Amino acid sequence: MESKGPSAPPPTYVDSMQPPSYQAATDSLPYPAGPPMGAPGVPVTPYPPQPAAAPVVVQTVYVQPRQLGFQPTQTTCASCNQLVLTHVVYTPGALTWLSCGGLFLVGCWLGCCLIPFCIDGLKDVEHFCPNCRTNIGACRRL
Repeated sequence: MESKGPSAPPPTYVDSMQPPSYQAATDSLPYPAGPPMGAPGVPVTPYPPQPAAAPVVVQTVYVQPRQLGFQPTQTTCASCNQLVLTHVVYTPGALTWLSCGGLFLVGCWLGCCLIPFCIDGLKDVEHFCPNCRTNIGACRRL
């Protein structure tokens, strides 16, 4: 190949990123342009200092299984996500019926065998949310 003379080096990345001249950029403006930023005699005002970012706090939440007992319990309702004191309803369960049958066999057959149905301590407990009336859970005696 023949050499056609000295050639100019290819443009570098920095050369290609140079902005066009100030005069060429301001010729097409519909209003008079001021001097460019950083021109001699033009003070450059820095941006005001930004406030420091707040530190990030990481909080670990341990979820314990619901421990519903035989009394009203403070818990979070799964339906309405509110922290509530449960409303309890006592319902006859297996222990109530076994107590009734035991009293009947002992000889309390004239209605005294029905006393376990009047004692809340022998009944099962169902917990309800007082806000949305959702059944949260139950606690069985047997």
